[in-house]
Amino acid sequence: MSQGPLTSLHLRVITPRSLAVDEKVEEVTIPGLDGELGILPGHRPLYAALGSGELTYRASGRRESLSVRGGYAEVGPERVTAFTELSEDEEDRS
Repeated sequence: MSQGPLTSLHLRVITPRSLAVDEKVEEVTIPGLDGELGILPGHRPLYAALGSGELTYRASGRRESLSVRGGYAEVGPERVTAFTELSEDEEDRS
């Protein structure tokens, strides 16, 4: 018996200083080098280089965002892991 469609992703945002995000989310948008990439549950596996910009996600009906500077992301059907640096403003809030 097969399971129903996936409804969430496990998002982890890892920086040199900390684990900035570690939670279940409904969608993620990452700043790729050639523009934004929208990721929903069930996405095909992908490795993406990150540019500078906003990494946004929706979790429990709320929208959150982080300003990031480069790095890369590993995407799978059930997870997104981003290895990046936060902008200086984001680091001050941590």
